[in-house]
Amino acid sequence: MDSKNLNAQNGQSTVGPMIIIGALFFIFGFVTWLNSLLIPYLRIACELTEVQSYFVTFAFYIAYLVMAPVSTWVLDKYGFKKGMSISLGIMAIGALLFIPAAFSRTYVIFLLGLFIMGGGLAILQTASNPYITIIGPVETAAKRISIMGICNKFAGAAAPVILGLFLNLGEADKITKQVDSMSPTEYAAALDQVALQVVNPYIGIVIVLIVLSIWISKANLPEVKGDEEETADHHTVSEDKKSIWSFPHVILGFITLFLYVGVEVLAGDTIIAYGVSQGVSLEDAKFFTGFTMGAMVVGYIIGIICIPKYLSQENALKLCALLGISFTVAIVFTSGMTSLLFVALLGLANSLIWPAIWPLALKGVGKFTSAASGLLVMGIAGGAIIPLIYGQIAHAIGSHQAYWIALPCYLFILYYAISGHKAGKKNVTH
Repeated sequence: MDSKNLNAQNGQSTVGPMIIIGALFFIFGFVTWLNSLLIPYLRIACELTEVQSYFVTFAFYIAYLVMAPVSTWVLDKYGFKKGMSISLGIMAIGALLFIPAAFSRTYVIFLLGLFIMGGGLAILQTASNPYITIIGPVETAAKRISIMGICNKFAGAAAPVILGLFLNLGEADKITKQVDSMSPTEYAAALDQVALQVVNPYIGIVIVLIVLSIWISKANLPEVKGDEEETADHHTVSEDKKSIWSFPHVILGFITLFLYVGVEVLAGDTIIAYGVSQGVSLEDAKFFTGFTMGAMVVGYIIGIICIPKYLSQENALKLCALLGISFTVAIVFTSGMTSLLFVALLGLANSLIWPAIWPLALKGVGKFTSAASGLLVMGIAGGAIIPLIYGQIAHAIGSHQAYWIALPCYLFILYYAISGHKAGKKNVTH
């Protein structure tokens, strides 16, 4: 079924697919933002340094880079619907590895499980983002992706709190402060008990992922292959475009997404550990990711109301980049709870960047939509690199000043919003 047929269906036929894709966005939001609590939690359970703890995000997000070619192959071979079902099954395997990892308290197995879950999500993201773009007019794509983002971020806010119900964070915090009064054997036994607390929640995650995989495979979801001329009514592709590398605005979009995902993960996954470094207990800090997600939801709601009637996708991107620059400067020039508040407000700055980049980067690529989507998804690997650099800088000069890493990222996003998304567009006729 091509995109013209998708768009020609009656209005209600688009609602069903959006509900299903919305459920998927909720799931990968939930799984993704568990990492914000896993970083300080595994740092205690597996006796890690601050730099080592940020390999949680590295293992998870580097899978997007490694698995992107596999994602494209899976979707080309099986289509988007079966591809989504397969991806959920892969994620279930990754979650299952948390059980032997917890029993052996082996950090490498935790990281392998996170990598496999990230690999499954790479396929899911490669399918779901262009799907949402394709099923309606390209001018309102940012609005549809914003709706999906709300599903994602509500899950992100809930994830560390729900996982926190199963993890005795107060006990884990207390054990680290009692290390000097315990023998090595007692300390190891206490950490074993801490590690085992992740078993039950991850068994639940495995079950949910398997059920969803079966549901998607049987759902009434219109099939697309991803190589449609998804905006054929708006433009055609010049014949000199031989591959995705002929589109500079897509390549720049990949770099922009790389940097954006880096700062989004930075805002969501470092805030708990940063709060602890500012003297907040881990039991209280587990709610901080929810503040970041809440700020993102506010931004998404603004996007749904204002795009494209009052605010174009380009201007939304400019505004968010300027907010990101302002809040980054505010983080490092304030301290304590005020600084933490500005980390949370990065969620507002980040909210409309992802929804705006996708339609801007996919515009004009026509039959190269699937390849462009695969390249853009590789940009999610920014979530592996930027927080790891943050961890290294934090180790050297402190977690507070380490937030300077976000400034060049937002400056590049601003460049893409102003002129980068227009690069090479002279060969595209409208």
